[in-house]
Amino acid sequence: MATLGRFVPSRRSLAIGAALLVGAVLAYVVARETPLFALRSVTVKGAPADVAGEVRSVLAPLDGTSLVTLDGADAMRRVESLPTVISARYDRAFPHGLVVVVRPEHAVAVLRQGREAWLLSARGRVMRRLEPRTELRLPRIWLDGSTAASLGAILGGDTGRVADALAALGRSPLTGRVATAKTEDGALTLVLRSGLELLLGPPVALPLKFAIAARVLQSAHASGQRGYLDVSVPGRPVGRFQPQVAG
Repeated sequence: MATLGRFVPSRRSLAIGAALLVGAVLAYVVARETPLFALRSVTVKGAPADVAGEVRSVLAPLDGTSLVTLDGADAMRRVESLPTVISARYDRAFPHGLVVVVRPEHAVAVLRQGREAWLLSARGRVMRRLEPRTELRLPRIWLDGSTAASLGAILGGDTGRVADALAALGRSPLTGRVATAKTEDGALTLVLRSGLELLLGPPVALPLKFAIAARVLQSAHASGQRGYLDVSVPGRPVGRFQPQVAG
């Protein structure tokens, strides 16, 4: 019994333990129920200014929520519901901050249907509604009446394939030179701002096709000409170029 007694905590140890437990509970209650750790600022990383503003706006209803009890999963669902965001993660920045790291959608085209215009991402997602004569640097994709576009929707089919192709275009020497893009019977066609048609065939091996097209256009001094250039078979490009006719 004397040996066993050595392992029984003393009254003093029990009192200290109880005091620590009570202190921890009180600290949690204070952190939960008082403004001590209330959310006051949201820092957004990895996103352009317009998307960062949207993230802060969608999280604004959480202002004043204790960081201790903040439902981070719910907060990120709010952020990821934005049509300009692919994914997001967060870190609590005590005492009053939340840091949100965003993976944004990347705009590659303007989707047009009648008088309507939307910004389209590389994943074929409808990011936001636009005025028709804006974002002039981006290629246009024209929808027929059978395809419905709605904010946040991810469009598949031909539109999705064109969006994916334009994502590859953004890494090529032809970036900024395309006016419109379309597919027909599985073949991709880009119309350059000069009016020249770039025939790419099936949307495969696009970086190679874009590189060959840029080299041919440069060597033929055809950048400002009309006509066509067919690189559907990359090893055998075929083209016909016509000088622009002054109006």
